Amino acid sequence: ASSGAEESLRMASQEEVDKEVVMLLEEMERLGTKGEDGKVTCKFGALIKDDRCSNIFEAIVGTLRAAKKKKIITFEGQMLLSPTHDDVDIKQL
Repeated sequence: ASSGAEESLRMASQEEVDKEVVMLLEEMERLGTKGEDGKVTCKFGALIKDDRCSNIFEAIVGTLRAAKKKKIITFEGQMLLSPTHDDVDIKQL
């Protein structure tokens, strides 16, 4: 069984991930384009190379994976690395 402290820590880190996912969506809207369906698409390279994003996200690749796991965004492959995947589209679901 996990202790109350472990549970609180897990919830706190989950909250942090959720906050980062919300910020990720905001940055995608700023850097990406909105399609006819109203969903935003953004290139991985645009996020990675943006100064504001690099200041906000300690580990943007981890935030992207967490958002993909929660089915908030989607992208090809399991993990994105720069510069190899700079041209990969990240799509809001």
